[in-house]
Amino acid sequence: MPKAEVPDLLPVMPELFLLGGALVLLMFGVFHKGGQRDTHVANYRFISSASVIVLVLTLLLLLPVSSSDWVIFGGMLVSDPFAIFVKTLVLLASAVALVMSQRYFENHGLARFEYPVLLLLATLGMMLMVSANDLIALYVGLEMQSLTLYVMASFQRHDVRSTEAGLKYFVLGAVASGMLLYGASLVYGFSGTTNFEVLAAQLSGQAAATPSLGLIIGLIFVVVGLAFKVSAVPFHMWTPDVYEGAPTPVTAFFSVAPKLAAVALFLRVMVGPFGDLADQWQQFIVFMSIASMALGGFVAINQRNIKRLMAYSSIGHVGYALIGLAVGTEEGVRSVLIYMSIYLFMNLGAFACILCMRRADRMVEEISDLAGLSKSHPFLALAMAIFMFSMAGIPPLAGFFGKLYIFLAAIEAELYGLAIIGVLTSVVAAFYYLRIIKVMYFDDLAEPLERPIGREMGLVLGGTSLVILFFFLYPSPLLTGAQAAAAALFSG
Repeated sequence: MPKAEVPDLLPVMPELFLLGGALVLLMFGVFHKGGQRDTHVANYRFISSASVIVLVLTLLLLLPVSSSDWVIFGGMLVSDPFAIFVKTLVLLASAVALVMSQRYFENHGLARFEYPVLLLLATLGMMLMVSANDLIALYVGLEMQSLTLYVMASFQRHDVRSTEAGLKYFVLGAVASGMLLYGASLVYGFSGTTNFEVLAAQLSGQAAATPSLGLIIGLIFVVVGLAFKVSAVPFHMWTPDVYEGAPTPVTAFFSVAPKLAAVALFLRVMVGPFGDLADQWQQFIVFMSIASMALGGFVAINQRNIKRLMAYSSIGHVGYALIGLAVGTEEGVRSVLIYMSIYLFMNLGAFACILCMRRADRMVEEISDLAGLSKSHPFLALAMAIFMFSMAGIPPLAGFFGKLYIFLAAIEAELYGLAIIGVLTSVVAAFYYLRIIKVMYFDDLAEPLERPIGREMGLVLGGTSLVILFFFLYPSPLLTGAQAAAAALFSG
């Protein structure tokens, strides 16, 4: 009888630890939930704090596997510098988003232990996504993330807007998943494989010059499914309603970790197995990039709800990231990774400010509610101004350098029109970012927001503000990490 080989589990030790931590905390919550509200809150606090520790320990477990390339589980998963770089950002974003959510859920009667467990499982799905080396592994990771996000969007189940957000996200997400599966089945039918490395070998050389029509159609459906996950135009329709309806800490989480993981997955799929078919998909990516930048710039001008404004802002930022993907080179991928890393800190900081918008023990979400904030909360107004200036691309803040690397990559690839459109839409988008600063510093103070910010929120605001302010003094760790990650993607 032949002996079965035991796979080397070291490369997936972070994922296994995260899964084990989530299951242990789930069991603890089930058997200790009790019937009193104080017991619920105590359990939530413990499990939420323990979840943050689990995420930090998972981040540390990435260190032993960060120096080598691994292909495991029959080629289904890969661990390389690209995956390690993105996983680090995803775990950091998830931990900070969880810290930001604790006080909100307690104040709104939502302190249930299921939320941090769901966030851990969503993070696990994202880690599997960015390590996917096969269309089947891609789908498993993507659906593991998506199913938990649907529940998180409707977590405030007694609120009509929250349940509507979860339902819209679920229905449209199911459609996108169906398109992705259909595209994957066509790719498999016309190539005979779902493995990225085998696909890349088959689609190189002469095969790349004359690909079959069925394979191209399958690739288009795969792109559509992934475009929905990054909320690129014209597959963005779910984003404003879900951002507005979901609880604000959930929206903050949606805007960073899942977005980052989906963009990384997009990069791996398009550059890896289908890199030699760039001539077939580049124009489609260019169209989505231009449409996303334009819609994110112009439609956000009329928004009055700050969460909807941030939704359209995220659509615009995805448009800028897609410029790097359209370039299709190592420099393009490097610029995307730099841009999304900076976007993570900008968005976390901005949503930390939004979570501090409370009045009479209730959340307020209108931009007009920020009137006179500089007089009542000068630190909060200063932090918000830093994030808005950075998103607008004002030097020397980090957001300026993020866009600079994106536009330089486009210019080096001779995509001059795309770079020019990116600059013009940045000017348009600057209007609504600067409008928020105008409201905070020049409008009359009406009814002030509540004074307490909280220690956790203060730490998040201070940390993210310092990163955005002083990135230009020491950018080398991010630039070096992004360069190594991009090189790993192309060396495969």
